[in-house]
Amino acid sequence: MRYLITGGGTGGHIYPALAIAEEIAEQDSNAEILYIGTEDGLESKLVPKAGFNFETVRVKGLPRKINKKFFIALKELLLGLNDSRKIIKKFKPDVIIGTGGYVSAPIVFIGALKTIPTLIHEQNAYPGIANKILSRFVDKVAITFDEAKKHFKNKEKIVNTGNPIRKDILDLNKEESYEKLNIERDDFFILSFGGSGGQRSLNKAIIEVLNRLGEDVSLIHVTGNRLHGEFISEIKEKKIELSDKIKIMDYLYDMPHALNIADIIITPAGAITLSEISAIGKASILTPKSYTAENHQEYNANFFKERGASEVILEKKLTGDNLYKSIYRLKNDKKLIMEMEQASFKIGKPKASKNIYNEILKII
Repeated sequence: MRYLITGGGTGGHIYPALAIAEEIAEQDSNAEILYIGTEDGLESKLVPKAGFNFETVRVKGLPRKINKKFFIALKELLLGLNDSRKIIKKFKPDVIIGTGGYVSAPIVFIGALKTIPTLIHEQNAYPGIANKILSRFVDKVAITFDEAKKHFKNKEKIVNTGNPIRKDILDLNKEESYEKLNIERDDFFILSFGGSGGQRSLNKAIIEVLNRLGEDVSLIHVTGNRLHGEFISEIKEKKIELSDKIKIMDYLYDMPHALNIADIIITPAGAITLSEISAIGKASILTPKSYTAENHQEYNANFFKERGASEVILEKKLTGDNLYKSIYRLKNDKKLIMEMEQASFKIGKPKASKNIYNEILKII
């Protein structure tokens, strides 16, 4: 069976696509998988590294306003449609799977026109533009949040599969995680990170919290590579002394272990992160980024808040004082944390990749 997978631009589109590809390879020993992305996108680095065949199409995102960039992007889209025709003609896919981002538009659209079975996956509670358009042409729309359903037409096409996540996030040994990260078992452990690019507003709030943490609290805060230098400079400027229980990192390679043992997780509301923390049932304080497309992180965060799985602090209200109050309200109420963990676990769909694979088989 030949599977053509596409999705790119950000990790939020690429990692679910890779998780789907891995599930396909595991379930179908004869699978031929081809991943389509852009030459300059993050997918051009991640996909070959993951061991999948990779080809590119020419396409750019269309600006909202009609200007010079709009016409350049329109020209690229037309070229991308032509590239997509050639790739489909050559590869002859049995099914096409798109996970969003503008790169997925030409491939999925051409495939649908040629009546090749097509499925798209939407990670967020508020769908992206590409997927909203493509949903009219494809055979199946897989979603992560029930909230997304109302934003699509053709409700009969929609199925909630969950968001595919890394397999290494599940079934980790807690004792091994404590030892690997050098976290004391009896401490209240806070994991804080601003997503792959970091979050400046969260970094500033964490700096204001550092000197107020008790001796029974351990913290790992991940600044993001591009913001790490300014974070460290501000700590030195403010003459903040860090105890051995506070670890500041630009990137955390042992993220699965940290997620595994965190008492609370402080993070923006990226779809992948939310899928991971709900798959293992973790309480969280969400700080959705206000500048994301269609403000989708706020929709994601509110979905978790309404179900009792998270507290939410919007960026415009994100201060050290507000964050500190939220942390200690949870720290001092173990019953509340347990209720949040249970609510989070109810949202989670750890078998999302398998669910999507089953939907692929149905449309084929």
